[in-house]
Amino acid sequence: MKALERELRGKFGERVRCAMPLAELTSFRIGGPADLFVTVEDEAELMHAKTAAYRAGRPCLCLGAGTNLLVSDRGVRGLVVRLGDGFGKIKIDGTKIVAGAAAAFGALVQAVVDQGLEGLEFGEGIPGTVGGGLVMNAGAFGGEIARVVTLVHGVSEAGEALALTRDEVKFAYRRTELPAHFVITRVDFELARGDRAQLMARVAELKARRASRQPRGVPNAGSIFKNPPGKFAGKLLEGAGLKGTRLGGAAFSDQHANFIVNLGGAQAAEVRALIDMARAKVKEQSGVWLEPEVKLVGDW
Repeated sequence: MKALERELRGKFGERVRCAMPLAELTSFRIGGPADLFVTVEDEAELMHAKTAAYRAGRPCLCLGAGTNLLVSDRGVRGLVVRLGDGFGKIKIDGTKIVAGAAAAFGALVQAVVDQGLEGLEFGEGIPGTVGGGLVMNAGAFGGEIARVVTLVHGVSEAGEALALTRDEVKFAYRRTELPAHFVITRVDFELARGDRAQLMARVAELKARRASRQPRGVPNAGSIFKNPPGKFAGKLLEGAGLKGTRLGGAAFSDQHANFIVNLGGAQAAEVRALIDMARAKVKEQSGVWLEPEVKLVGDW
């Protein structure tokens, strides 16, 4: 690890942090330290960091906005790379859009709707970044990101630049099949022309629906489980009596059973225990084995 640290400091200097706490960089406000941490501002810096980790034989995790993520209490071994503001740009040229992986998904929605472009309205209120949305094939209210993506740019495990077509990405429900350890840098979209006033009204409607259903003002990672085919995870969890169930500082939301919230000082182990408990109870109650939507990372 010392060799990797020296290599990174030669490029990034004091921007390299050791034993960097990750809790404040996640929407759950949970998680232990990263062995090494650096924020990169452009693709060349990302390529350098990933190449260094690859040559040193150390894992490299990319951290976006930290949503839809549960970081182990023991932290993350190897290098954690965070995409900086240089990856947050959004460019609109007619119906073609290029969005940096670190751009807020909500900001992208607002930008295209303001230009009278349709196809991403479903994303109003979805937390996280464009890159995170792509990885999870984010979707809601009948829409999903897969339908409007044309090209995905990124960096391979070995630090090489790659561009993948929509067919090469292989989208599925709430997931994508990307090369191992591939880090997205920007995404190309093709949208359609629409009526700006109608689009804005639709976004406002979806925003109100989310506000009435989902917990606000308390740390969480969004939906914990994917919806099984033809069913809703929240209803299955509520039917199994999980709504409001608490373990330490973590609890299933009283407002929506498919959200686990950090009531203060929650540990990743407590959240994981709730996830395991819920899966067992729902399986016993309804015969359905729920698949987590939140990703567990780090040293478990």
